[in-house]
Amino acid sequence: MANTGLSTFDQGFVNTSSTKSSITYIDGDEGILRYRGYPIEELASQKSFLETTYLLIYGELPSADEAAEFDQSLRRHTLLHEDMKDFFRAFPHNAHPMSVMSSAVTALSTFYQDSLDPKDPEQVEISTLRLLAKLPVIAAYAHKNSVGQAFVYPDNSLSMVENFLKMTFGNYAEEYTQNSVVT
Repeated sequence: MANTGLSTFDQGFVNTSSTKSSITYIDGDEGILRYRGYPIEELASQKSFLETTYLLIYGELPSADEAAEFDQSLRRHTLLHEDMKDFFRAFPHNAHPMSVMSSAVTALSTFYQDSLDPKDPEQVEISTLRLLAKLPVIAAYAHKNSVGQAFVYPDNSLSMVENFLKMTFGNYAEEYTQNSVVT
């Protein structure tokens, strides 16, 4: 690829070799999935979404203080620029949600031009936090647009999962009640 600028698409990875990763280990034949050495079953049953996300990004599980700071960092970035609402409304209601979401993620860079350098660790960090914080909002807004309902703003007093569910399935006409089984 470096010499020609071309790449090869190998559908289903039929002719693609695997490599080692410090992030994920998969052995499909044995039913093993690990993130950073931790079995997925352990992470799913004992750690929060945010703790697992922190692990994937930083390579270790957060301390209580690190988890709290990470949570606050994400909460600071949940709001989308108001002009993004027009962006969502420009899509047909029957547009596939993944197409809308991928377009919205790409559009984020036009609103946050202060963090576009992939070689600057600080800019990569802020872009990572923004994307993590805004992706649930983007997903909820894509859904709301597809069903013709008003967008629901993030409520940072809720957990990330609770917030996502409220933005996706709640509305301003009635109070949204969380399902404790889901959250």
